[in-house]
Amino acid sequence: MTTPVVLVSGPYAGARAAVVRRLLADHPGSVAMHHERDLWPLPGAALLVVELEDTAEPRPFAEAVAARAGLRLAAALTALDARHMPVDILRGDRLPGRDERYVAEVLARQVEYATHLVLDGGDAEDGELARAVLAHLAPATPVHHVRDGLPPLAGRTVCTEELADRVDPATALLPCEARTGAVTTVVWHRLRPLHPGRLFQVTEELAACTVRGRGRFWLACRHDRLLAWDSVAGRLTVHDAGPWLAARPPSAWDACRPARRAVAALDWNPVTGDRVQHLVFTGPDLDRRHICDLLDGCLLDQTEMLAGSDAWSGYDDPFSLVLDVDTMLPS
Repeated sequence: MTTPVVLVSGPYAGARAAVVRRLLADHPGSVAMHHERDLWPLPGAALLVVELEDTAEPRPFAEAVAARAGLRLAAALTALDARHMPVDILRGDRLPGRDERYVAEVLARQVEYATHLVLDGGDAEDGELARAVLAHLAPATPVHHVRDGLPPLAGRTVCTEELADRVDPATALLPCEARTGAVTTVVWHRLRPLHPGRLFQVTEELAACTVRGRGRFWLACRHDRLLAWDSVAGRLTVHDAGPWLAARPPSAWDACRPARRAVAALDWNPVTGDRVQHLVFTGPDLDRRHICDLLDGCLLDQTEMLAGSDAWSGYDDPFSLVLDVDTMLPS
C-alpha cells in the first residue's frame, strides 16, 4: 500500500500553516512534516502532508515523490495570501540572499504547476481580486479558501507527466483571451515567422508592459526550433524547447507524448506544420492593440517570406546571446 502525499508550497508561511492545519483536521491520522530530509512511506497514515520552503518550486518535489517506491502524489497545493498575492506577482525584485531568482518568477511557478490553489486571509474584496488574477494565470486550476475547506485528497493520484504537460512550452494549453475587472489576458496567434532583429528590439517593452507572458514562438533564423517565451514582472527568459514536430521525421510522432501530438495537431498547417506564434500576455488593463501591433511589426513581410528559409538562416540573430548560452535577457 502506498502513502498518499500532499505537497504544500507557496511563499506565505502563514497561509501554508493554515492549509496544513486544515488538511490534518480534515484527514484524521495524517502526518505533517517539513521537507528537510528524505521522505519515506508511512504505512497507515491517512495522508503525508509535506510543507515546502517559501521559495521552493513544487515540480521537482512532485516528480521525486512520484518516483519514490511506496509514495503516491495525491495533490500539489499552493497556499496563497489573498491580500498579498496580487501585489507580489508584480514584484520585480530578487529573492533575498544568494538566490538569483525573482519573487514574481517563483510565485508564478508555484501557481501554474499546482493541482489546487488555496487562499488564506483577506476580506471579500481581497478574495475577489485574488481569484480574478488566478483565473488568468491558471484558469483550469480550482481555487479554494481554506476557511471553506478542501476536497477529499487522500484517494487521488496525480500524474506528474500530465502536470508537466500543463506548463511545458511545447504542450501547454495556454489561457484564452479574457478580461476580468482590471485584469486582461491578450492572445497573439500568427502563422508567419518572426524577424529576430525586429523582435529583439521590442522584447523589453513587451516584458515591461505586462505582468506575465508565456508561449511558444517561431524565429525565422531558427526555422526548426520551438522557442519558449517566459516573462514575469518585467523579466524575460527565452529558451530553446526542442524541434518543432514538422522538423522531425513522421516516425517521431509515435514517440511523442499524446499532449505533444494534440497541441501540434491543433496548430497544424499544411505548409508550415506546427510552427506557430502563440504568445499570451496578462496584466492590468493591457492595451491589446498596442501589443499586437508591436508583434505584428516583427513578422516577416511578403518579400521576406518569398526568400525562404535558406535566406532567413543568414539573418543576424541577437537572440544567440541568450539561446546559445542559456541565460536571461536583460530588461
